[in-house]
Amino acid sequence: MYLLGSRVYVKCARCHFALCLREMQRCQSSAAPLEQADFLKGAPHRNHPGVTNLKTVHLPEQLQIAAQSVLQGPDVKSLTERAHKLSNFLWSRKRAIETSQLREKASLFERKFLEQERDIHKDGNDHKLEARIRNRVLSELRRTTYHRTPLRYNEDLGLVYMAARLAGGYAAVLRSLNEIKKRDPLFVPYSLMDFGSGLGTGTWASHSLWGDSLKEYVCVDSSGDMNTLAERLLRGGSEMDNPVIKQVYFRQFLPVSPKVQFDLVVAAFSLSELGTLNERLNVIFTLWRKTNSYLVLVENGTKDGHQILMEARDAILNREEEVQHDLRRPSVFAPCTHELPCPKLIKRPVVPCNFTQFYYSLPLSRSQERQQEKFSFLIISRSDGEKARETENWDMARLIGHVHRRPRHVQCQLCCANGELKQLAVTARHHGKDMYRCARSSDWGDLLPIFHAEEDSKNDETQ
Repeated sequence: MYLLGSRVYVKCARCHFALCLREMQRCQSSAAPLEQADFLKGAPHRNHPGVTNLKTVHLPEQLQIAAQSVLQGPDVKSLTERAHKLSNFLWSRKRAIETSQLREKASLFERKFLEQERDIHKDGNDHKLEARIRNRVLSELRRTTYHRTPLRYNEDLGLVYMAARLAGGYAAVLRSLNEIKKRDPLFVPYSLMDFGSGLGTGTWASHSLWGDSLKEYVCVDSSGDMNTLAERLLRGGSEMDNPVIKQVYFRQFLPVSPKVQFDLVVAAFSLSELGTLNERLNVIFTLWRKTNSYLVLVENGTKDGHQILMEARDAILNREEEVQHDLRRPSVFAPCTHELPCPKLIKRPVVPCNFTQFYYSLPLSRSQERQQEKFSFLIISRSDGEKARETENWDMARLIGHVHRRPRHVQCQLCCANGELKQLAVTARHHGKDMYRCARSSDWGDLLPIFHAEEDSKNDETQ
């Protein structure tokens, strides 16, 4: 230590340079965050373990060629217009109102109209009052209640759906499955069941990630015409060629026996097709019983899509079956970093928890367009719960909005492991260079480490 002007200089034991006392304190306070490099596991910051997003997704070449071959027959202009209308219809579609909600709504209308009638007819001798109120209630229910239209996927509607949703649906499923591929690299599935398989996007996406390790694919869809179209896509657009992916079996009914399980169970844009909550819960419990490792659910990134997934999450986590065929407890793998109530459903107004994935559309009448798919997803695992937490030094938080990169800080919206939403401005000074560079390399949907040492030091500073 020596004196130079008004500053006291010392030799720092960590960096071996002479620093003034103030800089020495900064150097010591940043020692804990600099140990965060262990989180990287040798990877560069731009590819840190929390990065699960994909670049712009292309359909597999064989799938794209097959789809173009199948769609050659219909009038392209008419098909494009119908595909656009179907996309808008599916996005704006809501759940059907439950019977209990309908009764409650009718009761409110009845009380309201009864009070109005009593104010008008104070003598109380109107014998037609009951019939008049009943008619008014029925009329108001018809006017204000959402009427859900069921879709029957025949061959014609299947072709329109292919033009509208093949590329976007594939991108959403691939992005969701990539969460497992990136975070659990030792997981190599042998079998897959795709419920509501439609055009087989779950099969193509899983094959893109795990290739020939998958030896059995079971595709379940109630529409025989959709199964036929999916099989044609696997055969390159014809009905005679050998399938690109082997060992794919199509079924119209969901097998209910819990004795046969699949390493990977996928249901993409399928739960929203079921009319009532009871129907969805029955299917969800059946899918979970069929799951050996991971259950992957994907829906539109709307309020209804998100709430359907949260219904499934809560049902699986809280249900205690009388006969348990698999004693391993469920744990939420993604996107939630906790098993507490979803903070996005608690906060008002409700904003859905959704994510985005860029993809290239099918080139129908013109060149491929770069589009964005907005979706919600849920992955529940039977894997050992200890696997998700490899260290006591940090928690993982999910980025649930756009990452804003500023000159000296990164503005992040996070869903944290304590079940709270948080706005965090990550800086190199307060959070360490490693976390700062990881934040700059992350995007909406990635995971970001929140270090306990950093949180503790910030609390000490504020006290």
